[in-house]
Parts: sequence; C-alpha cells; structure tokens
Amino acid sequence: MPVILGIESSCDETSAAVCADGVMLSNVIANQTIHEAYGGVVPELASRVHQQNIIPAVNQAILNAKVNKNDIDAIAFTRGPGLLGSLLVGVSFAKSFALALGKPLIEVNHMQAHVLAHFIDEPKPQFPFLCLTVSGGHTQIVLVKDYFDMEVIGQTNDDAAGEALDKTSKVLGLPYPGGPLIDKYARQGNRNAYQFPEPQIPGFDFSFSGLKTAIMYFIRDNVAINPNFTQEHIADICASVEYRVVTILLNKLKKAAIAYGIKDIALAGGVSANTGLRQGIQELAAQQGWNAFIPRFEYCTDNAAMIAIAGYHKYLQGDFVGQDVAPLARMPF
Repeated sequence: MPVILGIESSCDETSAAVCADGVMLSNVIANQTIHEAYGGVVPELASRVHQQNIIPAVNQAILNAKVNKNDIDAIAFTRGPGLLGSLLVGVSFAKSFALALGKPLIEVNHMQAHVLAHFIDEPKPQFPFLCLTVSGGHTQIVLVKDYFDMEVIGQTNDDAAGEALDKTSKVLGLPYPGGPLIDKYARQGNRNAYQFPEPQIPGFDFSFSGLKTAIMYFIRDNVAINPNFTQEHIADICASVEYRVVTILLNKLKKAAIAYGIKDIALAGGVSANTGLRQGIQELAAQQGWNAFIPRFEYCTDNAAMIAIAGYHKYLQGDFVGQDVAPLARMPF
C-alpha cells in the first residue's frame, strides 16, 4: 500500500497532499492573498510566500492523513510548467525531504496532473477519453489513452480561455481574482443580452485574443456613451462573456468527440470550477448520450491531491527521478 506525499507549487498556491494506495487522505492548500493588491500574481512575491507556507502545509497534510513521515514511500512534486521561482521552492523542498527520509522522488507534469485528478474519486472515466483542460494559462483538448499516454489534439493558438475571463474582470474593475466574481454575476444575468464573436479556427484549436479585444472595445464604446454602463449592466456583461467562452470551448470539444468516436468527456483545470462551464459540459453530454466527468471543486484549481494521484500511478510503474532534477518553467506535455 504505497503512501505518496504530493507537493504543488507551480503558481501561487502552496499545497501538500497524502494518498495511500490511491486513496486521498489529505489535501492542504495555502492560498496567497498578497497578490490581490496588484491585480495578478507577482512571481517574486509568490516564491517568497511559498517559502513561508511549504513546511506548515506539508506538516498539516501529514497530520491530517494520520501517518508518520517515515510511512511515506515516495515524494511526488510538480516539476513544471509554471513560475520558475515558485517551482524551485517546491522542487527544492521535495528533494531535501526525500534525501532526509531516504525516499525516491517522482516528477509530475502539472498539466497531466490536472487530467489525472479524475482518478481521485469515483466515478472515473474509461480509457480512451477526452479531457478539456482549461486554466488561466492553458486551454487544451487532450486525448487520454492511458494514465501517461496522452496527446494534445487541440490547444489555443494565442491566449487561454482563463485570460479572456481575467481580462474581462479587469476591464470591469473587479478585484483579483476576478474569475469567481464573473461566475457570481453571470448567475444573475442574461447570457443572451450581448453577442460576442466566436472565432472560426479550423480543427480543434482555439483562439481567444480576438474575443478579448472585442470585449474591451465593447465596454470602451458603451462607457463612452454611458459612464455607468458597466455598473448598471455588470450581470448581463458577465453572463454574455461567460456564455461565449463556454460555447467556444464546448463546440470544439463536441467536434473532437464526434471525430474520435469517444463518449467519455472530462473537464479539468482552474476554469473548470466555473459554474456555467460545468453545467454546459453536463448538458452537452446529456444531449449526445455521453458521460461527463468533473472533479470536485478542490481538485479543479491547483492542488497537491492531483500531484499525489499522478505520483501514485508513476510509483506503480517505478518511474523515479534523481536528485539532479531541476524545475522547468516550460515542460512538454
């Protein structure tokens, strides 16, 4: 019964989790509020706060799991992709802790871990399945043939879907992080109030830069006419923007699923916490007679549970790395 400690520090969440034989025993996430004053993540500050949080987070994860540190069989960590300074804190701690305990190290690709978050709880998708992975920095459709046999069949050519939502929140003057607030306002608005363009990109790829520009010009032009436009119509704006982002994502996912003849579709990444997207993929699956899989909210945003479950499956394959491993800001999928 292998016990795996997972460590995640790719951006601004410091997280540690423990799983035993694939069963999650704990998942501790320390968020960083310091970035709110700057309207986005400041890399240097993020790495400094990781240094403060990582030991308490790991200690709490071990305590919550009710295991002894000597019971740990391997330490899994996010090697990349992510902010280099943030990754360096997690990688350095993992290497030191593994060396002190005499335990092996397991490197994990952050984006693969988002996909494997579907194997933490029941029900689990059946191979092969398609996973729509959506975050602030990535938008991908992944063909998942096995735990570590994955192929990106569609991805953004420019900006990620999360960036379109972040840009909208900034233009609307919403505090950071704006994603949850857009979600909140969208629930109160009319998604058909305003029409935003859907990019016509061939294949399964995405583009969100044009949508970002269209949103910015739309708000600029209407504020020029009515300075209170955003305050008076914020719910409808958020609902309309969210609806367009969701339709762009799901139209491509539907196209890919039909092309590959796949009936198990999944959602992962930080933006998968969005209510409209979660409802949309469930409605799509119901319409097509497919099966939809969405992780619990705590496994959607960056977390160490997904690192631990990825580490568990790598442990079963004997896939370890040495003490010479270094973080990678850009890590091939």
